[in-house]
Amino acid sequence: MIVRPGRSGDAAALAQIWNHYIQRTTVTFNPVDKTPGEIAEMIAARQAGGKAFVVAEAEGEVIGFATYFQFRGGLGYGHTMEHSILLHPELRGRGAGRALMAAIEDHARAAGVHTMFAGVSAENPSGVAFHEAIGFARVAVLPEVGRKFGRWIDLVLLQKHL
Repeated sequence: MIVRPGRSGDAAALAQIWNHYIQRTTVTFNPVDKTPGEIAEMIAARQAGGKAFVVAEAEGEVIGFATYFQFRGGLGYGHTMEHSILLHPELRGRGAGRALMAAIEDHARAAGVHTMFAGVSAENPSGVAFHEAIGFARVAVLPEVGRKFGRWIDLVLLQKHL
């Protein structure tokens, strides 16, 4: 497995991974599928803005991604980031998530980022456990801030100082 910068050519594979979670889970609260075009634009925009968008590739296939972006708008939050990470649902637990997170944390640290946040659905206990295992600490639970599949869902915020 390798971790490398994302490319526009990865967008179709990433859309399949992302849309699995959109359509079938509450891992993301977003109910609208991502298009390859939107993902290609996101990759380009993050990289042009000095943020990382990396993919994990195994045997020539894209199996996941991680990226980060400013936590909230405004100059005062310029050193505080939030990230997204998703892996192919059948290929979790093989080290790709840790490798992706290490890559974006290294990139963010080199860019002067002070702290990284994860916003994880409370209905995704394996996502919370993953973040805790790599050094993130729970700092808050935001009750009923997400809505999907006709119900309200809590969001767990986790933080790691870089």
